[in-house]
Amino acid sequence: MIQTGIFGASGRMGTLLVQEVQNDSDMELSSVYARDGVQDLRARNLPVADSIEEFLQSCACVIDFSSKEGSMELLRTAQNLGLHKPMVIGTTGLSQGEFENLKTLSQHCPILYASNMSMGVAILAKISAIVAQTLKDSDIEIVEYHHRHKKDAPSGTALTLAQSCAKARGLDLQNVRISGRDGIIGARSKDEIGVMSVRGGDVVGKHNVGFYLDGEYIELTHNATSRLTFVKGAINALKWLVSKPNGLYSIQDSLGL
Repeated sequence: MIQTGIFGASGRMGTLLVQEVQNDSDMELSSVYARDGVQDLRARNLPVADSIEEFLQSCACVIDFSSKEGSMELLRTAQNLGLHKPMVIGTTGLSQGEFENLKTLSQHCPILYASNMSMGVAILAKISAIVAQTLKDSDIEIVEYHHRHKKDAPSGTALTLAQSCAKARGLDLQNVRISGRDGIIGARSKDEIGVMSVRGGDVVGKHNVGFYLDGEYIELTHNATSRLTFVKGAINALKWLVSKPNGLYSIQDSLGL
């Protein structure tokens, strides 16, 4: 049995993770932690930890779908106290400095980080890189759609897809990404990669990667219709991760892509 801790257990994803881990015969829910909704967690007789230290001491591995602030506090606590556990982290909106903190901790424990735990998105990123490299003259535009409550933009998934395309062309995404156009901006530059965001309703997640040429274009689209897609992906990733050596891994690594 894999003794699993859910960090951010009261959120949308955390609630589903708790349910799925409890129903998984290979896993045991040994610890949960949340800043909000703790009384509800206790009312459900869940193993609620009073501190991050207690949370880490009570589990053998971690799935974290909290917030970037919560993730950073989790990483700092693990590093400062030497409580190194295999971790699957799916929070988005990390800065480069925050991502470097994640990389530092991965020297002491295996960490799988992904902006999206979906198998379909992992395959989309792989295919997008191939198309970007093959159709070198195409204009790349990525549009992501999410529910009205999503706080960060562009989505981590959109940025991951953009990074896959930029890397395939030998470009630095920070230098070529455009995430807004307004007014007289001039003609589109050859290398720029557009990454645009739409927010509304209860859209779980949609990502469209377009490659536009003169006379034709290709659009690759992934639609998420249920958050269970990400939950099941995270659980499968954790099962793969627990036997791996220290280091930083991606969802593509867990799928052998």
